[in-house]
Amino acid sequence: MARRPRLALAGLPSLVMQRGHNRQPTFLDREDHLDFLARLKEAVVARGLELHAYVLMPDHFHLLATPATDAALSAAIQDVGRAYVRRFNRRHQRTGTLWDGRFRCAALDAERDLLVAMRYIETNPVRAALVGEPSAYPWSSHGHHVGLRLDPLITDAAAYWNLGNTPFERQDAYRRLCDEAIDPRELEALRRAQRTGTPLPGPQTLAAFEARGQAMPRARPRGRPRKVAAPHE
Repeated sequence: MARRPRLALAGLPSLVMQRGHNRQPTFLDREDHLDFLARLKEAVVARGLELHAYVLMPDHFHLLATPATDAALSAAIQDVGRAYVRRFNRRHQRTGTLWDGRFRCAALDAERDLLVAMRYIETNPVRAALVGEPSAYPWSSHGHHVGLRLDPLITDAAAYWNLGNTPFERQDAYRRLCDEAIDPRELEALRRAQRTGTPLPGPQTLAAFEARGQAMPRARPRGRPRKVAAPHE
């Protein structure tokens, strides 16, 4: 069966994940993390992305980004992957693939889903029991959103700006949001969309497909029993 093309639509945020092959580690030391982020910054600028959130986990990464064109997201992830893997293999004296096939992505509704997706990404290290609170994890954008540092990779989305009239108000409101558990139904919806590559239905995603004269894609039934996601995916 032909693979469904990834649907990353211009102007809509996309939730992205890519995992290491056979769940092998993809970041082994501080230099790996810094190199990946440097490659990501280059791709964001070159390909026309607004990056709203990210986390680099030991064996995978998540991004939340809005592409300027339909092709920008795929091009950026390919740029990062090729450059990063070459250096990773050279540094760690290995050969072969690092990533487990193609990256996964799902288009989201910017007003309804973006803050939930940000929380999903930035609290991932807590769900994985790597840290006790998201601000303790150095390899995510959480520190930027709660005022601990300024991250040049991040473009704050309108939904984040709407949390308050001042930086302090926005940072405090977002910190309180991250202290709350994500609704299990919202969490499962994000995971299912990411796993299947199916956009989450909402006013903006529906309008985007209608403008293209297309119907909203639906998740296709799988031929095998669904694999249960790890708590931190």
